Parts: sequence; structure tokens; C-alpha cells
Amino acid sequence: MSKVRIPLLLLLYIECLTTASASESKPGCQSECGGVAIPYPFGTEEGCYRDKWFALTCNSSFNPPRLFIGTSDVDISHISYTEVKLRNWIARQCYNSSGQVVNKSSAFIEVAEKGPFIFSTRNKFTSVGCDTVAVIVGSKGLNYTGGCLSVCANKETVSNGSCSGVGCCQTTIPKGLKKYSVGLSSLNKHNQTWSFNPCSYGFIVEEQAYNFSLWDLTDPDFLDRIKQTPVVLDWAVGKETCEEARRNSTSYACGKLTSCSKSDNGPGYRCSCIEGYEGNPYLPDGCHDTDECQDPSKNNCDGICHNVAGGFSCSCPKGTHGDGRKDGEGCIPDSKEVPLTKIILGTGFGLLFALVVSYWLYWVWRKRRLMNLREKFFKQNGGLLLQQQLSKHESIHETTKIFTAGELERATENFAEIHIIGRGGYGTVYRGILSDQRVVAIKKSKLVDESQIEQFINEVAILSQINHRNVVKLLGCCLETEVPLLVYEFIRNGTLFHHIHGKGYEGSLSWKNRLRIAVETAGALAYLHSAASVPIFHRDVKSTNILLDSNYTAKVSDFGASRLVPTDKTQITTLVQGTLGYLDPEYMQTSQLTDKSDVYSFGVVLVELLTGEKPLCFKRSLEERSLSIYFLSAMKNDQLFQIVEPRALEEGGTVEVLAVAEVAKRCLRLKGEERPTMKEVASLLEGLITKSSHPWVPLEHEEGKSLLLEPSYPGDYSLNSYMITTSLEAPR
Repeated sequence: MSKVRIPLLLLLYIECLTTASASESKPGCQSECGGVAIPYPFGTEEGCYRDKWFALTCNSSFNPPRLFIGTSDVDISHISYTEVKLRNWIARQCYNSSGQVVNKSSAFIEVAEKGPFIFSTRNKFTSVGCDTVAVIVGSKGLNYTGGCLSVCANKETVSNGSCSGVGCCQTTIPKGLKKYSVGLSSLNKHNQTWSFNPCSYGFIVEEQAYNFSLWDLTDPDFLDRIKQTPVVLDWAVGKETCEEARRNSTSYACGKLTSCSKSDNGPGYRCSCIEGYEGNPYLPDGCHDTDECQDPSKNNCDGICHNVAGGFSCSCPKGTHGDGRKDGEGCIPDSKEVPLTKIILGTGFGLLFALVVSYWLYWVWRKRRLMNLREKFFKQNGGLLLQQQLSKHESIHETTKIFTAGELERATENFAEIHIIGRGGYGTVYRGILSDQRVVAIKKSKLVDESQIEQFINEVAILSQINHRNVVKLLGCCLETEVPLLVYEFIRNGTLFHHIHGKGYEGSLSWKNRLRIAVETAGALAYLHSAASVPIFHRDVKSTNILLDSNYTAKVSDFGASRLVPTDKTQITTLVQGTLGYLDPEYMQTSQLTDKSDVYSFGVVLVELLTGEKPLCFKRSLEERSLSIYFLSAMKNDQLFQIVEPRALEEGGTVEVLAVAEVAKRCLRLKGEERPTMKEVASLLEGLITKSSHPWVPLEHEEGKSLLLEPSYPGDYSLNSYMITTSLEAPR
């Protein structure tokens, strides 16, 4: 059964919590211990519990007696039909004013691997202290480690009720957790906070049972108070599903008048009385009829309530008539009506009926008109063609959905202004919540040329096949509106442009994140150029089209200007589109779109990451207003490190910064044929992250100089083709 290994210093006592609704035990068996009810399938004696996993021990050596799981020292304070609450354990580490540990303890709790108990996800792992690092190590089939850091410089920064890392930190625990241990450490041994917070604490607690306050940092009785808060275990019967258990009737745990449901935390199932019945669903005849008439909150009768098996009925007392229900007619006093009154009422009801029928007919006509209009738009926007495409490609059909206009209107509250999260040259983007609670981004395009509908549908079909972790996933589209709507996965953390140039965000990205974002973006573009089933040129690569998720993972988005490229062509002629500051000069002159156009735009993004400067800045001189020209001029005049963003230079160092700058410089070459491919760019940048041998790592250092390696001709990336070429003055 379960086993607990806790230092003697942390042996706790918590006052029992009892609930009258969960108290039915087997006849002739002990029904409570120290005020804690013991419902079947639990029991303290053989024959009183379902099997050995539900055996409990009532220890009368305590006053009052205490209830334990099996023969362990896991101390129970409450049992219900879905969960068990334990008396809490807490890890503590206290320091004296010299920074020495004067009181230290850690906690470890384990329940049997094959038993019915699993730590509930309603628990939160919590650390309390202004200089506290709490670590939880546990097992849920695989090893699990989590942690919480809580710090604060002084009491004034602490907010009551907030566990967001200032004085208090809380984090979730995973499903399936069977055991855990808590350890504590400190960053500065509480030297700076000892006067008002000498101790660190770490513990698991039911989420709603603990509310942090400033007093917790200084209260000498905090340990005793926190012992009163519970740790919650979920429990279920067996390891089978409801269907499997029913087939084996001898082991099926649910009694009469019950329903069975799958456990939401681990294997097994749970029983409950059906609606209108209450009691212990695990006893053969444990569920009995609920008398709803005894409790006004359980019935809605306006007159007389009559209890019936599994429910209730209502009637009216003598002298009244009606259905007797609060949500119906209620009870209306009987009276003799004057004929004239009946005529007036009849006429009124007749007119009302006519109005209702007229409104209903208008509503039906309007709905039919809307359906016809949506069907017209569906065909006009290529809906039939898309359905054919989906039927041909089963993989697309599984991942791509054709949404109805009604679904997306409900998701965005009829495309309300408050749901707009972005506007661009190709349409407006809304944030929406689908019926399955998925958060999505819905792009409402501008008017589409009907002659391009077939090309649009082909693009949707192709983009739906893109499955790359650094490309925003297209979930589907809606063709029932005048302009098509595209539905993408929603990325929560904004654009790369916002994190580089947004007010208050300048210099917020670490060098490690900048380099990784560059690698992920390059990899995504390389995939679109060479690994997708049909090559795709993005044509509008810029920092506002690179989204970041909560982990700062890059997601390339907005394919409104993208073009699919026939496999037998390397370039296509198009009307010049894109964003000033990022546009390939060669593309602007020739209108010939190639994969090297995306390489140039990516080079501008790379310079943004290096310098923190915007692609176009009117504060710079006319000649250097363009960021690419400004950057190339700095490279040419050995002034690179004067324009690099200070944090990037400090964290990346001159070697890595210079290597990335060289990649950007090659991407920004005027002639597309002299630029590397995106696949080559991604490979070079990945080399920096993995710390592998890189062609531009300095060979040796002289005072203020670095010798660099560069390919002897464009596109040649073999090691033997490199030669020593240039040097840049690096700051000390």
C-alpha cells in the first residue's frame, strides 16, 4: 500500500473535515473514525472494504483517533465518492542572520503504484518566501521534475492573494502523479530578506484552500496554519473502462440506479447515482430516491409538490388552476369572466397570434434568403472545387475543415471590433473561440478576383498540407461569405516586430532567443522553398509576419502574398508586392520572383535582430534611411559593433555577432544569384546554435581584429573553398 517517509520534524496534525453526504458504509461496519466518515468501498475491517487497496486503519492511540491508508502513515482528513483529502506536509528551510541554515526539512509522499489513488490536478505546487527555490520531483509512470521560484526585494512589492512569483509562486502538477518529494534551496541564503522573511516553504495544497498574504512571510505560526490545508487524492475503481467492467458483472462496482463514468485522472471508473437519486452508488442498494419536495431548491413548484420516484410533480391547490410550476403557468385563481372581457382577450390573443405568425414567416423567409446567399457565395468562391480537392487527398480532409459562416460569426461575436487583432494589406485578422473552445485567428481577406478562384482554392489545398512546427497551421476556411475567410491556429505572444521595436520591449530579447528565432524562421522558409510538395515563395517575409508563441518559438505567418511555384520553374513573373524596407531590389526592377527574394527579406529581418533598428527610419540620413543600406555601410566602414543592439553584443560576443552579420550581408547582396539559398542560411545559423565548426568562426585574434573565413565564390560552402579575407575592428 502507500508509504510515507517524512522527517520527524514535520509530523503534523490537522483537524478533520467531515461531510454528511458521504457517510454510508457497509451494514455492521465502522462508519467513522475521529469524525471522518468511512463510506464503502472503504473500510477498516476485512469484509467491510471492496479489496485491499481500499483498506483503512483507524488508529485509536491518537486523541481523537486518526484514519490512515492501509498500514501506512498517510493521514486522511476527509473522504468523498471521488476524492480523499490528506493532512498536509510541508518542507521548510530557515536561516539565521548570518545566512546559516538553522532548521531544514524535506517531504516525500508516495501512494501505491497499483492502488486507486492519484494526486489530483486540483492541487498546486506552492513555494513561499522572498528568496526561495522549491523543487518537486515525482513520478507519473515517467520521471517528473518541476519547480517554483519566489523572490522579492522588500515587503512593499508583495501583493496579498497573488502567487505569481513575488513572495509566492504556484504551478500545476501533471495528471497521473503517484509520488512526489519537495526540496528547498535559496539564492542568497535570505541575507537580504532575513529581517522580515527568514524561512522558505514548499508544499502541495488544494488550489482553493490556500490564499497567500504578506503575513505568511513573517508569521512564526505559518507552519501550524498551513497544516490545516489539505492535499487532494483522486480515486477510482479498478483499471478497466465502464464497458469492460460491466461485461465482468462479478467485479462491477456500481450498484442499482447508478451510472458509470471514466476517471478523468488515470485509469479506472467511478459510480454515481442517477438523477433524482442519492446515496452511496457503490453499495448494491445504496441509491435511494431524493425527496425534492423537502428542499425548495430542488424543485420549482409554485403550488403543491408531489415526490415521485426519481423526480417530482406539481399541482395547484383548490380554487386555482395551471401547471403549478414557477417556470410555467404557475397557479392562477379561478374567476368568472365577463363575456366582453373574453371577447377583448380573444381579439388581443388573435392579433398577437397573427403578429407571431407574421414574424415567423418573415424569419423563415430571411433565413432561407441567407441560406441561398451563402450557397451562392460558396459556389462563387470555389467551394465545390475545394470539396473535390479534399476528396482526392484524404490527408488534407483530416486536417482541413470547411467552416460555416455561422460558426465563425459565433466565434467572433459577428466579427465585432473588439476581436480585431491585426490589419494588413491583405485583410483583417480576428481572434475567435470555436465551439470546442479552441482559440483561432480568422483572416477576412479583401475582395478576391473571380478569375483567380481556382488558384486560390489550389493554394488553400497546398497550404493545408504544410505541417511544420515553425509555420502557422492553416486549420480551414469558410466560403459562404462574399470574401473567403481563412482560419489559422492562434499564436498568443504577438509578433517579432513587437518584441524588437514595441515601446518598452527594446532590448527585451536575449541573444539566445534572437539566434534561435532566426534559425527557426530560416528553417521554415527553407521548408517552404524546397521541402513542401509544391515550392512556395512567401513574398512578404518581415518581422510582423513572424509570430512568437508563449515559449518564444517562431511561427511564420500571413501567406496572403505567397505564390505556388510549378516544379519545372525556378522563377515566376508577378506584379510587385511586399513591404518597403524588405523588398528585394532585383525583384522590384525585374518583377521576376525567385526564392532569393525571400532570402533578401530574411536578411533584413536578421539585421533587425542584430541592431534593433526598424527597416525604414527617417531619423537616419537619406542615403542610410533603408536599414539594409545602413547595415552594409557599417560593415564596409568597420562600424558594425557601433550599430549592434547592446544586449545582443554583450550576450552574443563579437564572434557570434560577426558570424551572423556575415550571413545577413550575404543575404543582402544585390544580385539574387550571389545570395545563398534559405537551406544554406538555415544550416549556417544552426551551426552557431550547436556550437559546431562554423565557416566564419575567427581563426585567431590580434589586438582589435578577427580573421574570418568566407566562401571563395557564392554558393560554395565546402570547407576547402574558404579563404582568409577580411577583418573587423571589435570593441574591447
